[in-house]
Amino acid sequence: MTATEGPSATGDEGPRGTGGAPSGRRGDTVAAVVRQWRAVHPDLDTGPMEVIGRINRCAALLQQAEDAPMRRAGLSRAEFDLLGALRRTGHELTPSELARETFSSGAAVTKRLKHLSERGLVERRGDTRDRRVAHVRLTDAGRDTVDGILPAQLAYENAVLSGLDSPELGELAALLGELLGQLEGRLGALRA
Repeated sequence: MTATEGPSATGDEGPRGTGGAPSGRRGDTVAAVVRQWRAVHPDLDTGPMEVIGRINRCAALLQQAEDAPMRRAGLSRAEFDLLGALRRTGHELTPSELARETFSSGAAVTKRLKHLSERGLVERRGDTRDRRVAHVRLTDAGRDTVDGILPAQLAYENAVLSGLDSPELGELAALLGELLGQLEGRLGALRA
């Protein structure tokens, strides 16, 4: 059992942080898992599990809930991310550039672009100098789709986060940004 699995916590005691003090306002699934691991291995520091387990659990729950505005438009989050990358950069991108922009594999981008092209949301054109290179751009329908979904998607995401007040959201965003920056800078070295 890992920190992203396990029974729901029923107690009010939050998990203990790496310093041993309670770190949560109330019990959650990860708190229960951490308590179980502490009973089995009281000598191990479960602090990282409390953070990474909660990030993973939040991501899993958000994926299960899906993104209602995108789903209504018949798009997955990954497809919307491709359309969004083209819209926010404001110019054509190659599939390789789209893969980098959306943290996706080249094969996944190719598959998604095929679907989006069939729906008339993107167009591909060959490079005049290198026939192996394609350039992708939004069609008018693609731009209208992104512009139509984005306000509703932001409202949906705001509703998901409505249990947190502005200072908490700002602190959470800053902490996650710091973690993400560190991971983006170091994760390759950790994998080696």
